Amino acid sequence: MKIVVLEGSPNKNGSTHILADCFRQGAKEAGHTVELTDVAHADIRPCIGCIHCGYEGPCVQNDDVEIIRKKILDADMLVFATPLYYYGMSAQLKKMVDRFCAFNSSIQRKHLKSALLSVAWNSDSWTFDALEAHYKTLVRYLNLQDMGTVLGYGCVTPSMTEHSRFPQQAYHLGNCLR
Repeated sequence: MKIVVLEGSPNKNGSTHILADCFRQGAKEAGHTVELTDVAHADIRPCIGCIHCGYEGPCVQNDDVEIIRKKILDADMLVFATPLYYYGMSAQLKKMVDRFCAFNSSIQRKHLKSALLSVAWNSDSWTFDALEAHYKTLVRYLNLQDMGTVLGYGCVTPSMTEHSRFPQQAYHLGNCLR
């Protein structure tokens, strides 16, 4: 299976990347091809709502979205990897998700598998409620098949994340994919 992980953290080697890389290692060992795609540092402009794309491309903006679009539409699975920022996905990942507008129908027809990897400073039981609701809405709207989530509560620093149970959970999620 071809898997694209959209990494939405502005911290290149932070806790989100730790989970994404552990997921990649597990999936690779299970025989899958995994591409980590750094959307946080890609040239992605916000959707301007012009609807020039007609909801099925091309977009009037000339940025990296067309490259990422091809990766997504060539994949069998899409993984959203984000730090939790104010109880939602990072703005960097949200910009990419908003740009799905130009190829929603193509994503919907693919029936991609999906997963969510996220980390948060906070460890309250309700910490991920809003992000989980958003992810479940994306799964429903885009006709994705949810394969699981790893929600890293209390991941204050990369070192704390590395020594938590969450990297192993991300590895296991990747390794159990069929």
